[in-house]
Amino acid sequence: MEPNFRLPLGEWVEVGLDWLITTLDSVFVFIRAFFVGAYDGLDWLLTAPPYWVIIVVFAAIAWWASSWKMGVGTAVGFAVIAGVNQWENAMHSFALVVIATVVALIISIPLGIWAASSNRASSVIKPILDFLQTMPAMVYLIPALAMFRVGVVPGIIATIIFAMAPGVRFTELGIRGVDKEVVEAGHAFGSSPARILYQIQLPLARPTIMAGVNQVIMLSLSMVVIAGMVGAPGLGGEIVLALSRIDAGLGFEAGIAVVVLAVFLDRVTASFGTNSTSRVGKNS
Repeated sequence: MEPNFRLPLGEWVEVGLDWLITTLDSVFVFIRAFFVGAYDGLDWLLTAPPYWVIIVVFAAIAWWASSWKMGVGTAVGFAVIAGVNQWENAMHSFALVVIATVVALIISIPLGIWAASSNRASSVIKPILDFLQTMPAMVYLIPALAMFRVGVVPGIIATIIFAMAPGVRFTELGIRGVDKEVVEAGHAFGSSPARILYQIQLPLARPTIMAGVNQVIMLSLSMVVIAGMVGAPGLGGEIVLALSRIDAGLGFEAGIAVVVLAVFLDRVTASFGTNSTSRVGKNS
């Protein structure tokens, strides 16, 4: 039996959202213009050259970051994307993921550093991160749509909010995991807190931070489909279209393209974390 009263939580949220849209309309217009410009620029960079040029560039990055096997696998994977006529859609999604990931990291890494340096800040930030990670991802699309209208921008905003939590957590974990004796030695030699952070803590915490970067990228990719539901171009739109038509073939082709992007980004970022670990080991 339900209670005979109702807490007007939804009404409060709507009133607050309306107030934000009315009060900060010019701010939202600027944010929309910024993200549209950044997305259009990167998307043009990825789609203007012939597809084989981009495949060669991605294969070279994978080869340099990991191994020749990864380079060959990258070339084959992206060739498959081109072969099923999903190249432009894949590049649209790639641009969205890159823009969202960069902004999410710009926000999350400083927050992680702040949380690592202050127990009080950490106690405030952690419940917020728990809320962000447990809230269904589609819920973020509702205020994003109200603020930025249909298109790529609400997809980017929702992706940033959904994906930034691991960046904060892993950054805090990495810095807090640095040997306290090493930090104390830096203090003993008269190093400033900023110098200890940039020359001791961040280099030693880099493998853990890179693991967080990897998780941010993977969560961003998982939002590609949801971004397609609000009009963002790319593979998400194709998957939504395949779902509406019950088109298994189109859905599989778009899904394979998402898998190729995920494997490429995962292996490249993971190799950077592994390489930084080996460098730290050699230096120590």
